[in-house]
Amino acid sequence: MLYYFLNYLKTEFKISVIGGGMFQYITFRVTMALLLSLVISLLFGKRIIRFLQRKQIGETIRELGLSGENTKKGTPTMGGLIILSAIVIPTLLFAQIANVYIWLILLSTVWLGLIGFLDDYIKVFKKNKEGLAGRFKIMGQVGLGLIVGCTLYFNNDVVVSREVMGAKKLAPYERQITNHPERVTRDGHRFVDVKTPITTIPFVKNHEFNYSKLISWIPGAEKYTFILYILIVIFIITAVSNGANLTDGLDGLATGVSGIIGVGLGIFAYVSGNIQFAEYLNIMYIPNLGELSIFIAAFVGACIGFLWYNAYPAQVFMGDTGSLALGGIIASLAIIVRKELLIPIFCGVFLVELLSVMLQVSYFKYTKKKYGEGRRILKMSPLHHHYQKIGYHESKISVRFWIITIMCVVVAIATLKMR
Repeated sequence: MLYYFLNYLKTEFKISVIGGGMFQYITFRVTMALLLSLVISLLFGKRIIRFLQRKQIGETIRELGLSGENTKKGTPTMGGLIILSAIVIPTLLFAQIANVYIWLILLSTVWLGLIGFLDDYIKVFKKNKEGLAGRFKIMGQVGLGLIVGCTLYFNNDVVVSREVMGAKKLAPYERQITNHPERVTRDGHRFVDVKTPITTIPFVKNHEFNYSKLISWIPGAEKYTFILYILIVIFIITAVSNGANLTDGLDGLATGVSGIIGVGLGIFAYVSGNIQFAEYLNIMYIPNLGELSIFIAAFVGACIGFLWYNAYPAQVFMGDTGSLALGGIIASLAIIVRKELLIPIFCGVFLVELLSVMLQVSYFKYTKKKYGEGRRILKMSPLHHHYQKIGYHESKISVRFWIITIMCVVVAIATLKMR
């Protein structure tokens, strides 16, 4: 909003605010968003924690037989409100809100934050340990997937840049947006904006993949690509948000992992939204994507600031208010920057945590049906509780999972050149 306000003063009233010209630079607004998110999460976070303590909004701990779990009883929960505030406020102040990617990612943040808030509210105030019924969570995730998928597929502001050689000839499944101006580089290369359901494949030379190819073998099926694309988006958002929710079981674990992933996504967003870097790295250029770097900076700052209070021993838990929102944000960002096929790499911890629960439950049901007694693969799921059961301290588990995430993110970033 400050960006528009300063421009309005300059154009309508000829008033130039000292330093106002800095707002024209994304790097400046990224820095300011990061700093403000840290201020909000660190300074105002303490006040929110005190408020939660006064209202006795504490965590109800299930008896799982884990070391140290009794000391966590009564720790303030719903701390995800700190994260959401530290993300939304800087983004509203420093980003161009009219940008389709900004309002879409803000919608994703608030949408899943509200679903998580309802879940925490039921647990805390209704004294129902189960919280919001699973089917309602899934419905909320599916609803968000529909919105994100439809917007990215149909909105004409969501485009990628394509070079045209000689006569304007685009690849199959690509539609030029005629009201978008062409771009001509100094060496005479011509680029146009096109609509196409395309993504990035890691580790291959021809690193782009069009979802239409999945059904192109069926005559005339290409026109229904939007159904396939939206279903894929729904699956990704549901899987990643649930993976983040399951990972939130140890002090600082989900917060640290999410912040590290955010740094990686920020790099992807910046280079894909910068025509010079995109050309140098030979990756697809996505016009207007650079603005998303401001949101990601606020996201990373919010995670770092919240980690100050969430690190062992935690003074506050994020609850589903934070964990569902973090997962939804990461999934939506990956889809927007067209790096969703890299999710198994940079979200490796989320994936393993989710798979550990699925395998544990499936194997238990299978053995119970076959042998009359349920058996387990792990001592407890999700995976971080298994390591607790075999004697690892939770702070060591969290830090090692952070290190694994750093390695996964580095590998994901390396795919920009490793083909």
